[in-house]
Amino acid sequence: MKKLFTFTNTCKALLASSVLLSGISIAAEFSYDQKVLPGATPWTSAEFQNDPQEFQFVVIGDRTGGANQEKTFLLAIDQLNLLQPEFVINVGDMIEGYSDDKAELNAEWDEVDGMLNKLNMPFFRTPGNHDIANDVAQQVWRDRHGATRYYFVYHDTLFVVLDSEDPPREAPEGIKEKLELYNRLQTEDPAKAQAMLAEFMADESVVAGLAKEIEFNEEQVAWLKDTLAKNADVRWTFLFLHEPAWENPSDSFKAIQGMLKDRKHTFLAGHLHYYDYDMIDGHEHITMGPAGASFHHEGPGNVDHIMWVTMTEDGPEIANIALKGVFDRKGLDPSLFGAYDRKGAETEQPKGEAAK
Repeated sequence: MKKLFTFTNTCKALLASSVLLSGISIAAEFSYDQKVLPGATPWTSAEFQNDPQEFQFVVIGDRTGGANQEKTFLLAIDQLNLLQPEFVINVGDMIEGYSDDKAELNAEWDEVDGMLNKLNMPFFRTPGNHDIANDVAQQVWRDRHGATRYYFVYHDTLFVVLDSEDPPREAPEGIKEKLELYNRLQTEDPAKAQAMLAEFMADESVVAGLAKEIEFNEEQVAWLKDTLAKNADVRWTFLFLHEPAWENPSDSFKAIQGMLKDRKHTFLAGHLHYYDYDMIDGHEHITMGPAGASFHHEGPGNVDHIMWVTMTEDGPEIANIALKGVFDRKGLDPSLFGAYDRKGAETEQPKGEAAK
């Protein structure tokens, strides 16, 4: 994959150079009938948005942590193929996990990989608490996906994936059984499922766990310091981690922030299943809403969405796209109302009524 990126960058760099040397605008690919339009034209004079140094990618949030039964994540996969970003990066929690049964964990990952195989572009993973909850789950991750922290460079932009579960947190008591019951109740008795989720989120141990500082061990902090030094001249740095460590910053996370203070960068996380935006010391820290995981809070951040990022000369331009706002050329599919919108369709209109 690294060779592919390097080859693409080289090709685009050569293209840009040839354009500059020839003195021809890239918009020279655009032409029109000047006999019909010898003077004024019915379009604006703005330049085409085709800078070869710009690129687009998508960030997507949690699938699990009480995965809904309405195939919302599968809908997201279809929509990503419609939108065609250059790649996708997730902020963690792709399986329910919290199991010490290797066969069961591999079966969950097999299901996820079956979904991801439908994507037309690379998908980069970030480990979440559901993905690597214990020693067995961490080993399964390493066997299937390699390291739990890594980086790559694309178009002179550094992408760093951190492991916010190193060391892992203590799991809430009975979490695996509660997840299984909750997921079953979503189909059998949605009202009871909602009551169960509310009770779980109000549990003192869960509240205390969410308030706990996110620690990063010395080895990971040293690795990040070395990674930043090796890539000191990139134009921007994106850092992905599952838990938004800035909400309850530990000394180790403050040390990470200190390493980055003079560098243009953006943090992105998930975990809370609720979209939130923070500007800290002039740098964006963004918590993604879910893409299929249960809603944990009430408010405007309760939205299944993807984040469309365009990397420009001046930094990232960010557009959040609600999943229910994207549909293909055939229009909205009524059979997917539950996936488009968790509330579903309130009434079914007769075909004749829909046309009125």
